[in-house]
Amino acid sequence: MFKRKVLTVTGAASGIGRSTAVRLAKLGAHGLALSDVNEKGILETAKLCEEHGSSVTTRVVNVSKVDDVNSWIGKVYKHFGRLDGAANVAGVAGGDGTTTIATIDDRDWNRTLNINLNGVMYCMRAQLPIITKPGGSIVNVSSTSGLRGLPHSAAYATSKFGVIGLTESAAGEFGREGVRVNAILPGPVDTAIFRDGEAKGLFDSKVMGGTTLLGRMGHPDEVAKVLCFMLSDEASFVTGAHWTVDGGYSSC
Repeated sequence: MFKRKVLTVTGAASGIGRSTAVRLAKLGAHGLALSDVNEKGILETAKLCEEHGSSVTTRVVNVSKVDDVNSWIGKVYKHFGRLDGAANVAGVAGGDGTTTIATIDDRDWNRTLNINLNGVMYCMRAQLPIITKPGGSIVNVSSTSGLRGLPHSAAYATSKFGVIGLTESAAGEFGREGVRVNAILPGPVDTAIFRDGEAKGLFDSKVMGGTTLLGRMGHPDEVAKVLCFMLSDEASFVTGAHWTVDGGYSSC
C-alpha cells in the first residue's frame, strides 16, 4: 500500500504514533522518518519498523520549536529525496483537573497550545511545500475534545479545535494540487497522553471507556489502522475530513 513511499511520523515514541509507524512499515513504506522528544522511545519504534524492511531515520524533535521542525523536515527531504505523506501525531494533555478559565496558568496554556496546535502548523508549513504533488497526504491528530468543550482542560480542547481548523484550511488550499489533508479524532484510547491526563484528574478510563457505545477503551492500533487508511491512496477522495475513532463516545 505504501511501496516506494516516504512518510514522517511525529510522536512516534509511543501510543498512536508508534502504532502508526509500525503499521506503515508493515504496509510496505520504503522510508520512515520518526521524531519525538523521547529518544529511547523512537529508537525502539525504529527497530520495530526496520524488522519489516523499511529504511528508518530518527530525530529528537520538539514540535513546538519551529527551528527543530524545519531542520528535521529539511534533512528528511535531503536524505530520502522525497516526502509522500505525514502523520502529525505529537501532543500533550494540559490542565490539572481543577483549572478553570478564571485560574488557568499561562505556562500550561502556552505549552499545550504550542505543542498541540502550533506544532501541527509548523509541521504542515514545512511539509506542504515539498510533499508529492499530486498524491501527497497528511493526517493530523485532533481529538473528540475538538468537537466540544472540555471543562477543566480548556487549553487541550482549544488546541484540538484548532487542529481541525488548520486541517480544513490546508485541505482547501492544496486540494487542487492533489494533496489531501485530513484529521482523525481519537476518543478514549489507552495511550501515554490519556494516562498522563488521567493522573492529573482530567480523564477517568473506567467512566469514559464504559460510556462508549462499545463499552471499552480503544487501543492505539485501532486508531493507527484508520490513520494509515486516510494516508493511503485507498482514501483518494477523502480530504478536509475529520473522522472520529472513538468507539461511538461522541455519539453518546
